[in-house]
This record gives sequence, structure tokens and C-alpha cells, in this order.
Amino acid sequence: MKASLSDQRSILDIQNFDFTTSTLSNKANTLPEIAEINSLTIKQNNARDLRIAAETELNDVKRELARAEGDVEQIVTRITRDEARLSSGNSAAKELEQLQHELGTLGARRSELEEVELEIMMRVDGIKARIDELKNQESEFALEIANLEIRKENALTVIGADLEAIAQDRARTISSIDKALVELYEKIKSNNNGTGAAALVGNQCKGCHLTINTVELQRISGLPDDELVRCEECRCILVRDH
Repeated sequence: MKASLSDQRSILDIQNFDFTTSTLSNKANTLPEIAEINSLTIKQNNARDLRIAAETELNDVKRELARAEGDVEQIVTRITRDEARLSSGNSAAKELEQLQHELGTLGARRSELEEVELEIMMRVDGIKARIDELKNQESEFALEIANLEIRKENALTVIGADLEAIAQDRARTISSIDKALVELYEKIKSNNNGTGAAALVGNQCKGCHLTINTVELQRISGLPDDELVRCEECRCILVRDH
């Protein structure tokens, strides 16, 4: 295949555009901010899940506290009633004795229930403190993520502008190259991990970075300048330095 020196050099420019595009695209996909955002999002989700679990636990413990308060209230009501009967002095001596005994029992029971109530109230306070801490963690993670999103978007804007400029340069360059050469380049590139053309520097193909043997070099040097050369190893278009 024949190709002018200008077209050969231009197809090498296209390869450089494509390498740069690939590098920038990879950079966009692997920005450190992306990994940090993903890591913080996992932490934020964990904190959210723990908070939701704590809020569910709090509701359960609050119901437990309500039952304990109800038990204490019932005991207090009975104590108040018995104390009123005892104070009235209208009961028989035996009944008064029974009331005093019952008040002693109720007093002991009240102390037990109030201890249970106090323990539950402490659990409520502990769970509330845990919820507040988890909410603070969520807020802190959200703020960090928001800042990272801004940094990521700024970086992507710069990369996007560079990619757009390269795409425009590539399109202008391709429009000046023989269509058959462009098609050959694209075909080779798609089958060769993105490399369709490379410079021949000394005795090395800069596409596969392998050394070309002396016999092949002599053959290449004897070819006309417009004769298209392919690397024997990677089959990319070799652009000679004329």
C-alpha cells in the first residue's frame, strides 16, 4: 500500500491523539476522588444503617420504659390508696396491720420497679447519645463527600476540555488523510490493543518495543518513501523517520 509521507506522519499524529485520549479517559475513571468518595459512601451508609438500627432499638426500649412507668404508677396508686385507708383510722386493728404489711411489701416492690425504670432510662439516654454520634458521622461524611464531588467535577471539567480539544484536532487531521489509510489504521488498532501506528526509531518499533532484525531493516530502508511499512511483530503501521 502506498501512502504519502505527509499522510504517514499524520497517521502517527492520530495515534498520539488516541494514546492521549486513552490516557485521559483512564485518568477520568481513576481519579483519586472517586475512590475516596466510594470509601466514604460506604462509611456513610454503615453509619446510616447503625443509626436506623439504633432508632428501632430506641423505640423498643421506650415501649419497655412506658411499661415500667405504668408498673410503678400502679404501685404508687395502691400505696396512696392504702396510706389513705391507714390514715383514716376507720379500719379494724387486724386490717390496719394487714395494710401496714402490704405497704411494706409495696414499698419494696416500688423500689425494685424504680430501679428497673432507672436502668431503662439510662439505656434510653445511651441509645440517644449513640444516635446523635451516628448522625454527626453521617453529616461529616456527607460534607467530605460533597467537597470531593466538587473536586472531582472540577478535574473532570479540565479533562473533558482536553478531550474535546484532542477530538477536534483528530477530526481535522483525519480529514486530510487518505481514507484507505485511516481505515487500515483503525482496523489494526482495534485488533492490537489500541496501537495502529508507531514510529520506527533506530531498529526498534515503538509500538511493541521490539527490535527489528538487520535483514528486515535493510529491506525497509530499500523501500520507496511512500511505501507503507508494517511491523513484523505487532503488525502496526511503521512510520519511518525520513
